Amino acid sequence: MSFPSPEFDPQSGPAKRADASKKIPAGICGILLGAIGVHKFILGYTKEGLIMLLTTLFTCGFAGIVWGIIGLIEGIIYLTKSDDEFVQTYVTNDRGWF
Repeated sequence: MSFPSPEFDPQSGPAKRADASKKIPAGICGILLGAIGVHKFILGYTKEGLIMLLTTLFTCGFAGIVWGIIGLIEGIIYLTKSDDEFVQTYVTNDRGWF
């Protein structure tokens, strides 16, 4: 007799904790590397990450100041949300900005 892993819910499939595992890396990268959008790539938001990266590069870093502040704010928001709120907002609802 095998027991299901703790990350598996028989009724809904994999538990939400598996998706919430991106919360801490995305939050830390948002705070430290927000200007180049690394936190967006971690969450799977490729379009938003490319917008941040390319505008920073094409403006020779001037847009990076603004994106850095936005990344700092987003990183703090990611880290202060509960796992369930994070999954609901950024995984289920696909909310790419704030």
